[in-house]
Amino acid sequence: MRRRYSLLAFSLAVSWSSFLLLGASHRPPLSQVPAHEAARVNPYAGQQTAVQAGAKLYQRECAACHGAQATGTRRAPALVSPILHHAPPGAVFWVLRNGSLRHGMPSFAHLPEARRWQIITYLETLRPAHVARS
Repeated sequence: MRRRYSLLAFSLAVSWSSFLLLGASHRPPLSQVPAHEAARVNPYAGQQTAVQAGAKLYQRECAACHGAQATGTRRAPALVSPILHHAPPGAVFWVLRNGSLRHGMPSFAHLPEARRWQIITYLETLRPAHVARS
């Protein structure tokens, strides 16, 4: 009898933990970024060589899901969007590093940090048509 209650308590604890973890993961990945990570600055911002390297990396690492022009596919959202355009570079870096399996976004932590920043530098050049350039 005691074992049955222990098993029931364990099952409830696992269910509650799963609920809490899954509940947090329903939020979009950019909304989960810690403030200190979002505050990180892109060391390659505005560097044309980083844009070119990032474009090549994007085609190799990201285009299969987000599309060659970053306009999105059935598998992943467009990256030429006001949401991404207004996101702090540090937040985008955090999502690249950590991914979001719930949303189908793998981690790109296998890429060196410099390569991830180059991809972000390239993405910063892809602005939606209705967003004015700064």
